[in-house]
Amino acid sequence: MNLVVQGEDVDSVALKTVAKLTGASAIEQITPQAFRLVGAHENGEIEAVCATAALDWAWVEPGRRLADFGLFVTDMDSTLINIECIDEIADMQGLKPEVAAITEAAMRGEIDFTESLTRRVSLLAGLPESALADVYEQRLQLNPGAERLMRGLKSAGIHTVLVSGGFTYFTERLKARLGFDEAYANQLEVIDGKLTGRVSGPVVDGAAKAAHLRAARERLGLRPEQVIAAGDGANDLPMLTEAGFGLAFRAKPVLRKAADCRLDHVGLDGLLNLFA
Repeated sequence: MNLVVQGEDVDSVALKTVAKLTGASAIEQITPQAFRLVGAHENGEIEAVCATAALDWAWVEPGRRLADFGLFVTDMDSTLINIECIDEIADMQGLKPEVAAITEAAMRGEIDFTESLTRRVSLLAGLPESALADVYEQRLQLNPGAERLMRGLKSAGIHTVLVSGGFTYFTERLKARLGFDEAYANQLEVIDGKLTGRVSGPVVDGAAKAAHLRAARERLGLRPEQVIAAGDGANDLPMLTEAGFGLAFRAKPVLRKAADCRLDHVGLDGLLNLFA
């Protein structure tokens, strides 16, 4: 196997230490921040060395190319973007601590997602719809590397899907901004310009995310190993399980354990460095 090691600042001593531990036959530079250790082997000390040196690492089959994939499915909140939108909407009501606590518990897998969504959205009742625009324009930022990742995926001819337990107000704008082929999320109910504290239609939870992934995969005639899924919390676990390659971005422990690659130090575009 090949081991790809990357970081914002790759220490040469740490890199050579990992190469020695894994018995790699060569070190190939991919970018100034990413290196491929050719013919590497498992070693229990890799994680500790990389953690100390602030390096991300992932095993990749030799010769695997980005063009071998046909579908990329990603979560939105705290994966593609830097915030949990519902927490920032709640902040407009002075309720961020209460809502954020529920969000965190759901992301750790301690609360059923549908229950957590219902509880959180109910606290937003009466908030003007204009608060959504305020969050999008003033607080939402793309996570590092998001735009470069999307350009790379598009160049490779990969179909892209944004699927979120958040809200359509944000996913539709990000779909247009970044060029996603599809986007799915929860619809906040609005009456007379104010949020009612309810969502319209079926809830997009972890199972629904996985279902959207499967539907896109089948529609495109792809095999599971041709699918990449990215997320950060427990709600993303079902779709990472359905994908051939799972990316955990700044993720909670429950998702980190299931992922093929964890990016804790580099941006989302670190995914592009993994494949030849």
